[in-house]
Amino acid sequence: MNVIKGFATTFKHLLEEPVTIEYPEQVQQFAERYKGRHELKRYDNGLEKCIGCALCAASCPADAIWVEAAENTDEARFSPGERYAKTYEINMLRCIFCGYCEDACPTEAIVLGREHRMSFTDRRDAIYTKDMLINPPPAGKPATPQQVEPGVYNRSIPDMENPL
Repeated sequence: MNVIKGFATTFKHLLEEPVTIEYPEQVQQFAERYKGRHELKRYDNGLEKCIGCALCAASCPADAIWVEAAENTDEARFSPGERYAKTYEINMLRCIFCGYCEDACPTEAIVLGREHRMSFTDRRDAIYTKDMLINPPPAGKPATPQQVEPGVYNRSIPDMENPL
């Protein structure tokens, strides 16, 4: 009797429309709160938001983030603060995509984006460097490092225009 029920279930599903998604041509829609690949953000003027504080690395439970800070100068300015992230690496084999790094960042420099296509064939390819993570500068703005007038940036977070 159970065999007949099993065959009935199989034949019932044979007549249904398939639910397979043809991946390269069709991309599945993810939930709004989906956390994908990390991104390092920039300010509107092209400077990097990361000030090299390493709070993201301290908050990472998987110890997947490595940050090495260096001092900014007026001749070579990467971020508006005193320091910038000279080295920023995330080991994607260790990352558990918890979002603690995003929560710990005081300048909202690191965010988990929506990109889900991450594949590597070598363990070295799984370490994402700062150049791989950082967004390109806004159109018409110079990339970092920038040369600025001495004393222009004396705060860790620059003044932003009031939108109102």
